[in-house]
Amino acid sequence: MNGRSALLGGLLLGALLPAQAQEWPGIRDGALYLRVPRDDSLQIDWQPAWQAEANAEHLYLQAGDGRLLARRDIAAGETHGRQRWALHRQDGDQRLEIPGYSFRRYRVRHADDTAALFEPVKLHFCAELPPGTRLYFRVLAGEHAVLAGKYHGGIEGLYAERPSDGRSLYLPLSRDGEYSQSDRLELPVSVEDQLWSLVLQGRGKAAFWLDGSANLFAQRPEHLFGPEFAPGNVGLELHDEVLGPTPKLGVALPYTPPEAPELLAKLAPRAASYYSFVDAMTRNPKREEQFRPLYLNSYGIHTDITLLSQSGRRPLLAADKMSRGGLKAWLDGIIALGGVGTHYLALADEPNLNYPDYASFAAYFAQMAPLVRTHPGAREAGVRLALPSSSRLINGPSLDGAAARRGLDWARQLLAEHGEWVDALSWHEWMVRDLRATGVYRDAVRQAAQLVGLDAHGRPRKALLLEQTNLSSGNSVSPYEQETGIAALWWASVAVNAAQDGLLELLDWFPATDNENHPKGMIGLAGDGRYVLKPVGEAMAFMQRHWQEQVLRLDNDAFEVDVLAMRTGRRVVLFGVNKVPRRQEVQLQGEPLATCSAQEAPRLHLLSATAQPGEGTLDCTGRPWRFSLPGETLFVLEWEAP
Repeated sequence: MNGRSALLGGLLLGALLPAQAQEWPGIRDGALYLRVPRDDSLQIDWQPAWQAEANAEHLYLQAGDGRLLARRDIAAGETHGRQRWALHRQDGDQRLEIPGYSFRRYRVRHADDTAALFEPVKLHFCAELPPGTRLYFRVLAGEHAVLAGKYHGGIEGLYAERPSDGRSLYLPLSRDGEYSQSDRLELPVSVEDQLWSLVLQGRGKAAFWLDGSANLFAQRPEHLFGPEFAPGNVGLELHDEVLGPTPKLGVALPYTPPEAPELLAKLAPRAASYYSFVDAMTRNPKREEQFRPLYLNSYGIHTDITLLSQSGRRPLLAADKMSRGGLKAWLDGIIALGGVGTHYLALADEPNLNYPDYASFAAYFAQMAPLVRTHPGAREAGVRLALPSSSRLINGPSLDGAAARRGLDWARQLLAEHGEWVDALSWHEWMVRDLRATGVYRDAVRQAAQLVGLDAHGRPRKALLLEQTNLSSGNSVSPYEQETGIAALWWASVAVNAAQDGLLELLDWFPATDNENHPKGMIGLAGDGRYVLKPVGEAMAFMQRHWQEQVLRLDNDAFEVDVLAMRTGRRVVLFGVNKVPRRQEVQLQGEPLATCSAQEAPRLHLLSATAQPGEGTLDCTGRPWRFSLPGETLFVLEWEAP
């Protein structure tokens, strides 16, 4: 069944539902707020949109105070399915999260008298909708609201009408422009609250949202309401048990000295990822001498990973004279560094995305890998071989036939065939854009550790390297994410989840600095030409100042607050992030807690998503310790353990 037939089938089924049912068809990325006047049930059905068989997904249902009421893990093999959940009035304004990028279409149904508000993701497409879809939204008095949209190959225009006086406006969605660009329409400001209707012109993929006003849409005007965010409660229990080392946090560095060296120093990366181009290295074997010694000696980055590619990051390599010459030049260059540091090498960039099939890459790998292990002096210089630097690990890449290209499967085959040559398992992780879905990173690290196995000390037998990550891959960049505090919250949450079990060695953001093709760095270019730290860069600097050496076991019962416990010697640090606007009340108990009468009392540092620093108030006069977290805030609680 093709996508259009599946959507029509879903609409016909919806037409047969009882009159008391309300339906939201085709959701791909967004949330529903649900206010129930009486107990109700929620039914969620899904069907494949594209490559569903290669991608596991998750659904989350939360109470009005942020508690996770239910979670549904959808295996890749569940291309079709159904989930029913009860909705109880005492749980307040509940929230159903359908994280994007989703490879399935979700149809949600509930009772007609349950008020529901759809919160679409901004810029990316949020749903596949039938023609003539009509929704309603409200703009409060004095708000400077902007209706925005983007053409993704489906919905091509937005009609907005104000029923109070019949005023109508039309926003056509242009088909040209960069992914990050959108079309915008300013709505008239009013001294009174105003109801608007929105009709979507066309059918299929839809991207529409509101700036300057609540980004919430209802199917009926009487269902519009303001969701209530009751304070959340977080219970933490700290244990004096070391799980392993914390990963080194880093960035992908440019192939030349940095354009903003003082800002890179502020980021203080402890790890790095590079590209080395075999064609350029063959022509000029010493071309990397201008930046590798600088990053190693001046910035103290002693752990790195390099991807072999061709100029312009053309990824398809063969075991030919050019590739062999480039590899030899790279190895000689690392040896010239004098044996300082650990230098991982991946023989190709995202082979599961870029090579025709597994056999093609495996044949190339089998010819190139022995050259690394037999090169005189390479091992002594810290050279280590990593594989396969896949595009995503658990799920498949964004490509037709992705089910046969999962990074985990390719890694398993390569390890079985050539495991004796391999020192590390490496991968890239993209498209986990939802702040509530970042637990996927912890799951990926655990599955990677399971694949390589653990030694007698509980350490992975091969180093685990998450060498590139960002909210989106390639140029599918949203300024709502990359330029705002969302990226700061996301990066903090990803780091906490990836580090949680002490199994990961390296975690790198891609890239360090904006460039023309990838405007998603931690360092950006301001309108006046100055380089500046974006909010995510400020978050990185805050994290690095407080990052410790070892991971401690920590039990955390919260869904919206991620926390990592660390220590170096007697110094204990809890680093965490409140990912949502809700205030959270935190209670901490456990073994290695200090007392307020200690010579150096515990301190609570805060950093808002917009990079505003502050100090919090900690009540440590008894057990448990107590403190409050403002919404959308990073925090550090530090003390000297007894």
